[in-house]
Amino acid sequence: MSEKESLASLDPAPNKGRRMLLLAGTGAVGAVGAGFAAWPFFASWKPSAKARVIGAPVEAFIGELQPGQLMKTVWRGQTIGIMRRNERMLDDLPELNGQLRDPQSENTPDQQPEYAQNIHRSIKPEILVLNLHCTHLGCVPEFLPEVGAQPFEENWKGGFFCPCHKSKFDLAGRVYQGVPAPTNLIVPPYRFVDDDTVIIGQDPEGAA
Repeated sequence: MSEKESLASLDPAPNKGRRMLLLAGTGAVGAVGAGFAAWPFFASWKPSAKARVIGAPVEAFIGELQPGQLMKTVWRGQTIGIMRRNERMLDDLPELNGQLRDPQSENTPDQQPEYAQNIHRSIKPEILVLNLHCTHLGCVPEFLPEVGAQPFEENWKGGFFCPCHKSKFDLAGRVYQGVPAPTNLIVPPYRFVDDDTVIIGQDPEGAA
């Protein structure tokens, strides 16, 4: 055997498996490094802390809301109704007292702020702000403002009817007697910025 052949026999054959392992390891380290480098970029896609705040007040424009109409918005994941009541609606409220479970909102003072604990359950008599979820199991009742006989009430004066379990509420969100819902609909905190703008989720200045 020649000297050249002897030296060649001492050089181990290339280990293909080991080479692949080293290449894979190098690639993985590179990928991890790229991931750390990209993290600030992806993090910048996340909503800001301000945008993630739950329960931030919601502004609603009511300047085009006509008497007898109801508009809806969302606050804290709940459906909020804002209604401009007409004179007939306001006049009918006292007549229903004998049919209601808690007409003066005395049994459940926590269902509305103090500034809305009155027969209208509102700051301004004509503007009603309600959490529209039924106090029984949370369904959203139908808004039925028209006066007239209904399958569920012969002398219907207008109000809210829950199709899930047939609870009834008047046009102040007060619950009728003999229905599954135990309490009046909730009046959330709210305030007026001006005649055309309501802020849901904030009390009026100086109110508790």
